[in-house]
Amino acid sequence: MSVFRRMRDITVANLNEHLEQSQDPVKLIDQFLVSTRQDIGEAEKLRHQYASHTRQMKQQADQAAGMVHKREEQASMALKAGEEHLAKLALQEKILHEEKMEQYNELYAQSNAALQELDEQIDQLKVEYQNVYSKRQYYYARMQTIQLQQRMNQRSHYNGQNVPRMFNRLDDQVSDLEYEAQSLRDLRRMSQDGSGTSGTMSSSTLDKELERLKQKLNNDRKE
Repeated sequence: MSVFRRMRDITVANLNEHLEQSQDPVKLIDQFLVSTRQDIGEAEKLRHQYASHTRQMKQQADQAAGMVHKREEQASMALKAGEEHLAKLALQEKILHEEKMEQYNELYAQSNAALQELDEQIDQLKVEYQNVYSKRQYYYARMQTIQLQQRMNQRSHYNGQNVPRMFNRLDDQVSDLEYEAQSLRDLRRMSQDGSGTSGTMSSSTLDKELERLKQKLNNDRKE
């Protein structure tokens, strides 16, 4: 019985030690709970056997006590009847039953004490199971909190960095389009107003300048 208790103490100590290092405490606790349920089941089977054995020892002791009382009465009746020889035989059996009664009373006391100790250990196991189960619920809640926090952090990262960057790029693109549209509008207005120096500038000079601009645009696209 004491060995069983020591084994349980070591198991609990190992659980506490491993919980501090485990990446998945819920899984570790579930394994412990399964083991504890098995221990409770085995202990209850043993308790049933001990209870049956204890009752048998009690019955044997009671039967021996009954025989002691019966042989005492028979010896008294034999003496009253003048049958001393029969009285001795009755007393002899009485002594044998007294020894038997003492033996079974001792066995009953031992078995009953063991039964009470086993009941205490079963109760201790059940309390231990409930305490560890409560820890399991606590660690499960903590793991959920961590997972939700991680998801929130990922979403915060997206909202905090990617969205502004996306709109910054979009703003640059829109600004470029606005500048291009304004430039074309200015050029058309200049053409309609007849402004510019095309009339005084040679055709070859314009062609060279246009070719230079085309080459520049081609180089910009390659880059």
